[in-house]
Amino acid sequence: MERNAQLTGILGEVINEDFTQAILSNPLDGEKGSKIKIRPVMIKDSLCFQESIYRGTQVFHSNFTVEEIKDRMYQYISEQFKQAEISTLIDNVTILTSKKGKVTIKKRKMQSGQAPKVIKLEHNKTKHYVLEEGKPVDFLIGLGVQTKEGKIVNSKYDKFRQINRYLEFIEDIVKQLPGDRTVNIIDFGCGKSYLTFAMYYYLHVQSGYDVQVTGLDLKEEVIDHCNELADKYHYDNLHFEKGDISTYHGAESVDMVVTLHACDTATDFAIEKAIKWNAKVIFVVPCCQHEVNKQIVCPELSQILKYGLIKERISALLTDAVRANVLEEMGYDTQILEFIDMEHTPKNILIRAVKRDGMRKKKTGIKSTTDFLNVETTLQKLLSSNGN
Repeated sequence: MERNAQLTGILGEVINEDFTQAILSNPLDGEKGSKIKIRPVMIKDSLCFQESIYRGTQVFHSNFTVEEIKDRMYQYISEQFKQAEISTLIDNVTILTSKKGKVTIKKRKMQSGQAPKVIKLEHNKTKHYVLEEGKPVDFLIGLGVQTKEGKIVNSKYDKFRQINRYLEFIEDIVKQLPGDRTVNIIDFGCGKSYLTFAMYYYLHVQSGYDVQVTGLDLKEEVIDHCNELADKYHYDNLHFEKGDISTYHGAESVDMVVTLHACDTATDFAIEKAIKWNAKVIFVVPCCQHEVNKQIVCPELSQILKYGLIKERISALLTDAVRANVLEEMGYDTQILEFIDMEHTPKNILIRAVKRDGMRKKKTGIKSTTDFLNVETTLQKLLSSNGN
């Protein structure tokens, strides 16, 4: 089929270093909730484009070269989506596709004051992070991620990327947090607290939110060290306590609950407490998960579950799927996201749940699934005992 010259031309104009974002929506096949976002990224000093495909509560990321993304966008616009909104530092472009394949393009100059909140990619190809390379940040220096000059320590570069990835997730939902009072945040199982410090710095120092952040962990020496750093940097509303997630009773109302790499059922206790507090935002990155692996029995799946490694991985994924469904049933807009690249750790799932205004509880049918598999998770038991 002959390519549409007008569509090919406009994509050639806008996909360059001035490109900031594209959103493709309104699928031609009518599939609800499906959309694609595209943004520029720097990979090994080369300009690339990250494609994020949203399907329901799942997001799939892939990176492409300039020519590859031009071809993909052409196919998406001409065959799959009715609408594309493309932004550059100079223009806004709207592309509409009819059911019969007719393409309409509307291009307008970016008005003064309309410029998107992005930083143009410079010719030296430095990637933009929420916490920028080359800019000294006190807690990053104290935790050994940066030198005093702001240079990222080579052995800590993966940690620096992880911190920024985490802050991007927070940046997406920050407006859901109350802005007219102190935001109370608890981080269960905070460990060495790289991400706890990053969250406090981003919310309070960078974004100006009035926050009270409490980090909780079982290791006393870690707690002492983190409190020393918080005092050193005058992070007055950040403090750390020794305590266990399942028995914590130090707060009556919490706006945001975070638990990163809490082992096995400790994650469930954190989610249950967050639900009880009616927390506005919940961030969970599960760690080792053994409970379902010990329970799961299903004759229909016996030829799959007979392999120990397969059973272990299916059990872990099932555990997180149950948690996400339970959160939806409790009135949360829930997503399962890739936290960091699989090449760095297999424990890369982040469950992000946000209680948005007007959200209602909904029935997911997850209990019928767990009954079929002869499974009952700790989270289900905890909520059942509370009458939920």
